Parts: sequence; C-alpha cells; structure tokens
Amino acid sequence: MPEKAPAFVYTIYIAAGADTVWNALTDGALTRAYWGHDNVSDWKPGSRWEHVRSDGSGKVDIVGRVIEIDPPRRLVTSWAFTADEEDTAKHSRVTYDVTPLGPDTRLTVTHSELEEGSEMLLGIREGWPAVLSNLKTLIETGRTLSDSLWGE
Repeated sequence: MPEKAPAFVYTIYIAAGADTVWNALTDGALTRAYWGHDNVSDWKPGSRWEHVRSDGSGKVDIVGRVIEIDPPRRLVTSWAFTADEEDTAKHSRVTYDVTPLGPDTRLTVTHSELEEGSEMLLGIREGWPAVLSNLKTLIETGRTLSDSLWGE
C-alpha cells in the first residue's frame, strides 16, 4: 500500500452567506467561472461526480463519488484521475466544511488520503490556493482573478 501524505487543509473566509458559498461549490456554471471546470453530479450520496474541462473539449480530468452531503454545510467526495478510477488505492478524499459566521462564511477544504509524491499531491499544493482564492474573489467582487494566476 502506498505511503500517505499529510492532509492538505486550507481555510478561507468569504463575505457571503453559506448558501452562496455552497452553490459556488456545486453549480457547474459557477465552478466553470473560477475553476475552469464544471463540477457535474446530481449531488446525491453514492453518485458519481466529474470535473469536466469547460474549454469545450468535454475532457474529464477528475472523477469521484459523493461520499457525504449535508447542504449547505458539508460535502465529502472521493477524487481520482480518470486513469485511476478503478484503483481505489489511488483515490483521495476532499471535504468541504461550510460554516456560517453571521453574514459571512468560513470554508475549510481538506484534501486527505493523498499518496506521498503523487502527481495529485503535487497538483493540489498549488491548485487549491489558486482555486479557492479565485472562488472568494468571484463571490465577493463578481469577477475572477487574472488568467496569469493559472500559469498557462
């Protein structure tokens, strides 16, 4: 069994209500705006979810299952590259905890069960801070950060 890396935990505070933050995590049109991917699922426990490029190619980069869902407070999904979908040892887990703080919200994202030294681990170390900063900017200002953030 591969060695697991420490969990990656990232917390941000967003000047918006919990429902707004929740919708930004689960609505494909919104994820497209700040993530460049549509998060596609019916968001029911056990259902498949896909992270589909929004460039028109239809390419699915990440797949998983909805493990736990409690709108608008908590969402837990498995994550894997499409090539690793059948190899559950290569699946990791992402937990979104959405905590209302009056008119604002604390969002904590925990990406755990990552394989030490894996391509997934390397990608999320830079990916999550950029994605979550872009989500916060979009919700609070109605625009996204510069495309140069993504290094493309």
